[in-house]
Amino acid sequence: MKVIGVLDLLANRAVHARAGDRAHYRPVEAVAGSPIDAGDALALAFTYRDRLRLRELYVADLDAILGQAPQQALVRRLSALGVPLWLDAGITSIDQARSAIDLGVAHLIVGLETLPSFEVFRDVCAALDRHRVAFSLDLRHGEPIRSPDGERLPEAIAARAAAAGAAAVIVLDLGRVGTGNGPDCAAITRIRHAVPDTILIAGGGIRGLDDLIRLAGSGCDGALVATALHDGRLGAAQVAAAAELGCQSRNNR
Repeated sequence: MKVIGVLDLLANRAVHARAGDRAHYRPVEAVAGSPIDAGDALALAFTYRDRLRLRELYVADLDAILGQAPQQALVRRLSALGVPLWLDAGITSIDQARSAIDLGVAHLIVGLETLPSFEVFRDVCAALDRHRVAFSLDLRHGEPIRSPDGERLPEAIAARAAAAGAAAVIVLDLGRVGTGNGPDCAAITRIRHAVPDTILIAGGGIRGLDDLIRLAGSGCDGALVATALHDGRLGAAQVAAAAELGCQSRNNR
């Protein structure tokens, strides 16, 4: 089970996401229990990499997702840190996808929130290396925030994304993000059954190692984490323990 450190970017600052209420997101002021300059995305990324020993990072460019100018300069600097980056930048076309890949990111995410249609997603996967394309199944309290082509079941949407070419599915419950309410492992289990051969990552409400253990048992390959890394509930030792858990889980399949 890999732990992927989250950076939510808004107006060139790293912000602390909570329950999808973007109007009230505030700059991140601490990570690993230690203060940083408010909103300093590079300091947050350095701490993730050097103190917490994270080997992958996830960036949500909230400006781009909200239809504003993407934060390309900051994303490019984060990509240069030598840690593989997953980027959600509100991709709606092949041209946008190629521009994002050119920033040096390892994995491009196309989110349900901004997805025009599965036809567009299929085109993006075909135009790029599909092994670098992930689909974000964006939920709010277990319900898809949009219903592309009329589909409402999360597991059915995940299956369509996998059939269209997604190498990974990220189950992101915005209603749980930053709340400490824990992940919905029952939903994760259903989605895992729908996409048995696809990398599965979960995000939203993860409180600590116990939640990571539960997610691994539900079939997850990784987890997006922010708050528990910021306040120190998940430290380098817990990140390493989660990685070992993942190895054991794969060996037992």
